[in-house]
Amino acid sequence: MTLEEALGQLEALAEPGRAEQMAAYHKQSRAVLGVPNPAANDLTKSWRQVLTTEQRVSLAQALWDSDIFEARIAAAKLLTQARIKDDAAVWDLLQSWVPDFDSWAIADHACSAIAKRLQAEPARLDTVERWTQSDHMWTRRAALVASLPWAKMNNLKPADQEARERILAWAAGYVPDRDWFIQKAIGWWLRDLSKHDAARTRAFLDAHGAQMKAFARKEAAKYLKHA
Repeated sequence: MTLEEALGQLEALAEPGRAEQMAAYHKQSRAVLGVPNPAANDLTKSWRQVLTTEQRVSLAQALWDSDIFEARIAAAKLLTQARIKDDAAVWDLLQSWVPDFDSWAIADHACSAIAKRLQAEPARLDTVERWTQSDHMWTRRAALVASLPWAKMNNLKPADQEARERILAWAAGYVPDRDWFIQKAIGWWLRDLSKHDAARTRAFLDAHGAQMKAFARKEAAKYLKHA
């Protein structure tokens, strides 16, 4: 499948008047087609079923390089899959996108794909840990968003428990950062953790909650009253 064919299929799914609304909501200066997310999901699923991993990597790179809003999201969706045999090329491509992140929607879809690769090979958290020291806010944020699977685990094995504590240490290091998106990511991680380990979430908030922004602290504690 060529880039032109893929973009043509995306453009065919655009809804009249939706592009302007999406561009405003997502604060996009890049081109926006106006494709609803469910339609993009169905389209990329159909692509995954007919393309080899090598073809998917090639198309994903081309879609990303087009710098069209939905094309970048489609590129991420194209590579979001739990089991990918010989996934080194997928992992390398996903890593290469991180410095380009500049929009939460694009970043979150890419982080979903990254999360699958981290679950497939947890040793890759060593790479993600380096992101926590980046000068690029979106890269720092990606470290937490891509590692969300460890917030959602039950009955952790020792290696997963160690990984969870490692990621919580990253979150603790982020607490002094006043950026809204960073604080939101901390709150998001803790909110998801609270559904699986309320005690550990409370311990984090006891230690660091006073230094978090109020909205992030509230987000983190959203489900604790029910725990």
